[in-house]
Amino acid sequence: MLNYNGSEGESISLEEAASYTANYRNQQSQDTGTVRAHFFGREILQKILDQEGCVGIRMYYGLDDAGNKQLVLIGANADGEDQEEGTVADRSKVCPPDCVVGHLNG
Repeated sequence: MLNYNGSEGESISLEEAASYTANYRNQQSQDTGTVRAHFFGREILQKILDQEGCVGIRMYYGLDDAGNKQLVLIGANADGEDQEEGTVADRSKVCPPDCVVGHLNG
């Protein structure tokens, strides 16, 4: 059985993050419509985290019915179980077009 405590993950440097995102961009076609990132606002993230027993957020990759990349967020408890009865999030702002060029977006 999994045992999550809310401390999973760790900080990485901006340089390492920029390298990872550059690797992704280089792997994808040069199509300017390729999804590079998703933005979720604080309110939906907090709503997920505020659920009873939630110790973190699991992020699933997905494709919508039109074949567009999506990122689906759901809370997870200490046993690593998705909180299926709680808030599930999508409808993020997708980059491009909703982004500004920076270190991670090249």
